[in-house]
Amino acid sequence: MSVSSFVTDEAPPGAVSRLWRRDLGAYPDPARRYACLGIVIATTIVLYYLLYVQYAVATSIMAHYDMTFGYFVLLSVIGNAIGAFASLIAGLADRWGRANMVVYGLLLAAVLVLFLPSAQDKTTYLVLFSALYFVEGIVLVATPALIRDFSPQLGRATAMGSWTMGPVVGSLVVTSVTSATLDTSSWQDELRYAGVSALVVFVVALFGLRELAPRLRDQIMVSLRDRALVEARARGIDHDVRTGGHWRQMMRLDVIGPAFAISVFLLFYYAAVGNLVIYYSATFGYSEQRANALANWYWAATAVALIAAGLLSDRLRVRKPLMLVGGIGSVAGTAVFAVLATHQDTGYYTFAWLFAVMGVFSGVTYAPWMAGFTETVERRNPAATATGLAVWGWTLRVVVAVSAAFLPVAVASVTPIVEHGHEVQVAQATAGPALAVINAHQPIFAELAKYPPGKAPAELQAKAAQEVGLPDLAVVQKAQPQLKVLQEHGDDVARAAKDGPGQWRTWWLVCMGGQILFLPFVFVMKGRWSPRRAREDAEAHQSAVDREMQRLSTTA
Repeated sequence: MSVSSFVTDEAPPGAVSRLWRRDLGAYPDPARRYACLGIVIATTIVLYYLLYVQYAVATSIMAHYDMTFGYFVLLSVIGNAIGAFASLIAGLADRWGRANMVVYGLLLAAVLVLFLPSAQDKTTYLVLFSALYFVEGIVLVATPALIRDFSPQLGRATAMGSWTMGPVVGSLVVTSVTSATLDTSSWQDELRYAGVSALVVFVVALFGLRELAPRLRDQIMVSLRDRALVEARARGIDHDVRTGGHWRQMMRLDVIGPAFAISVFLLFYYAAVGNLVIYYSATFGYSEQRANALANWYWAATAVALIAAGLLSDRLRVRKPLMLVGGIGSVAGTAVFAVLATHQDTGYYTFAWLFAVMGVFSGVTYAPWMAGFTETVERRNPAATATGLAVWGWTLRVVVAVSAAFLPVAVASVTPIVEHGHEVQVAQATAGPALAVINAHQPIFAELAKYPPGKAPAELQAKAAQEVGLPDLAVVQKAQPQLKVLQEHGDDVARAAKDGPGQWRTWWLVCMGGQILFLPFVFVMKGRWSPRRAREDAEAHQSAVDREMQRLSTTA
């Protein structure tokens, strides 16, 4: 018999035991259920705040640790790879429980982020950042599993829409805080703000978060009216929970296919999280603060759409039509965004309104998908929910890691711009008068360039003094450090600035390809297309529940 084959009462009142034993022996009343859902959502938001804040100050971190862009990308590649395998570990939540993984994972993540600003070198930073991704990989699986446990299917899309706001609102918090505080705060301060906020949420979760006992959560609950039947079965009157073989049961097209499909659909989202500031800095000359303020339009629209789409999906009792509409709209929005990459005269508010539209379609897709995916997993085995979510979490992290590794290859121009763009820009501004002198007397300076500084023959130096003039020669001599920068990196940066928009357009089209690939997998997931048929299914289920309760009452 598996660990999921017994029911436990609520944790004893002892202070220490309550910090570890979190099982609820009965389905909670609405107030407690909503409190647990709220804690899980708040935990998810703050966790992604911890994870994403570093991308909002990426250029500052790279400058501080003298990181190349390739090294910074390596952080994301290694982190996501580690997070992928952490997601597999989180599949054990079906046996070990979810709540403790979430609570103590959040504590560890907060401590790691508070230590990040103290990292002595980029290697230490890499190690700490990878550890943070390990925690995120576990919580990525455990939190939606808790949301599923506390939300019957007829309210699942709204609950999952609230959970999917975690990454989105986490991004919104990042861009809102950084755009408001970067004028007066350092990148180290931004990380500390995130760490302290996570500790506050940890304290709330430590004392407030509970989870259903295994025998309760291992059943399918279509609506809250199923509560009496679920609890009756949990008491052992009619126990029908399948155990064992969880991983084998999840190795099916309707689980693996949609997990891969949503992962490639989210390529644009993860590119935006990790590279939007770099993209707008390199292509349109935006500051970190301005780029983060622009990103707020995307995150805010997505957050609103997630809740609205969840409510609509639950009201209509269908998932697939919304997924299809959202997917097609996302393809169209990303296509327009890709085209604008080569139109550098595009205005701020053109991007802002486009982001708002793209965010709406993204939310309309993702909230119903999360509900539909958990229901598809339940069809295979409700006791294997965390295992199914682990398959999704692993697939998602692998896709993100691979995409992060290929980004510098597809957008090769970003490396010289990120590493030397600002340096070249400053050198050009400082050495402007010297460049004017050199351009006015190119033949003589071409001759001087053949010799090391100060080593030219005396007659050549005299000729230069006569032709150029000593004051102008002094101007050129003073600007030698800046001229050296322009000589070493100026051509590379200029070439990258020319090629960059086209390369970024190609990458955004790759993201659009992922969204197109998502569409056919909508058809393999569980669920009706017709709201009328879905309503008939719900009515038939309720009749079956009533008959079962009548039978159990008679037997008792």
